[in-house]
Amino acid sequence: MDVLEVTKDNYQELIEIWEASVRATHDFLPEESILELKPLILQHYFDAVALRCTKQGEEISGFIGVADSNIEMLFIKPQHFGEGIGRNLVKHAVDNLNASKVDVNEQNPNAIGFYEKVGFKKVGRSELDGQGNPFPLIHMVRKGI
Repeated sequence: MDVLEVTKDNYQELIEIWEASVRATHDFLPEESILELKPLILQHYFDAVALRCTKQGEEISGFIGVADSNIEMLFIKPQHFGEGIGRNLVKHAVDNLNASKVDVNEQNPNAIGFYEKVGFKKVGRSELDGQGNPFPLIHMVRKGI
């Protein structure tokens, strides 16, 4: 499964994947938070990270964004959950983008378990998310770092 670079032309497809994935995995997020985040991600956050994706045919199946050695985003189309796309993207980010850290919503235990399976360990916790909302984050680093 090849990992490809993303261009601005892909942003609309990425935001659709982000929203579908968030709705499938982040049931703790109220609707107003999703609606607030969506334009911020589309207009600012995508430009702030190194974005890579995988495709199934011509369609993007998942993507990852890394900045300052931190995995800032990893989202997979829900119909492709469990196919190894996330594992492949994380491996690429570690091997090629110097990714060694990730913050995961505490209310998303499946994501925490996923990162543990791909070699990350819990090292800390914050009460608030990056926007100052009361969604605690678990800080994780690659084992051995």
